Amino acid sequence: MTALPTTVTAGGATGAATEWTQLANNAELLNILEKSGVQVNNQLKQIGQLAEQIQNQLRIYDNMLQNTAQLPAHVWGQVERDLGQLRKVVATGEGIAFSMANADDILRQRFKSYAELKSNLPAGASFSSTYAGWSQTNRGTIAGTLKAASLTGDQFTTEEATMAELRTMSQTSDGQMKALQVGHQIAAQQVAQMQKLRGLVSQQMTMMGTWYQTSQTDKDLAQARRERFFNAPVRPIPEGQKMEPRW
Repeated sequence: MTALPTTVTAGGATGAATEWTQLANNAELLNILEKSGVQVNNQLKQIGQLAEQIQNQLRIYDNMLQNTAQLPAHVWGQVERDLGQLRKVVATGEGIAFSMANADDILRQRFKSYAELKSNLPAGASFSSTYAGWSQTNRGTIAGTLKAASLTGDQFTTEEATMAELRTMSQTSDGQMKALQVGHQIAAQQVAQMQKLRGLVSQQMTMMGTWYQTSQTDKDLAQARRERFFNAPVRPIPEGQKMEPRW
């Protein structure tokens, strides 16, 4: 059986929004956003791999169930743990999307040059609205999968509700089969969704870097002009030439 991490957390990404609003200047803001971007990409890679591992493991459980009337309690306990981790994968992805959308909002509010910078997103959309669209699509896809199995999103919203529903489903072979099929489909969806989210984060970080480089270049040029102006040599007035006011 594939060994799975015991926990999945969003790390600094989901908690950084408040800190971002307190930073004094572009350099400080970009520095922490760059660090968060690297961290977020690593987290998305990790939870994408975890979703794939869960998908493969649920397939193994499904094959086991084909050869027996019902999965034994100790095996079903492993199923519950894997599906519980899958719920955390979904929650972590949602938290990252919210956090990165918040970063985009803060930059747009604080820096006009960033707000005016065009992205390669379709129809001139902002990253903030694109993350919201990703979340809506992700939730809608999961809801559709649950509905097709006569389940509701409320039954899998919290860890307590998820475990309660899984305990109910474990009592029959049909219930176990349904849980495995739903879990497998959601895991497959999350593998694809986390890949999309990673692409969006990478695109956003590239745009942030472009904005900062352009902004810094403009500042450097302005500073160079000021230095040339104030450091320009003063030419002496030739002998016999007077500076007289002309009325």
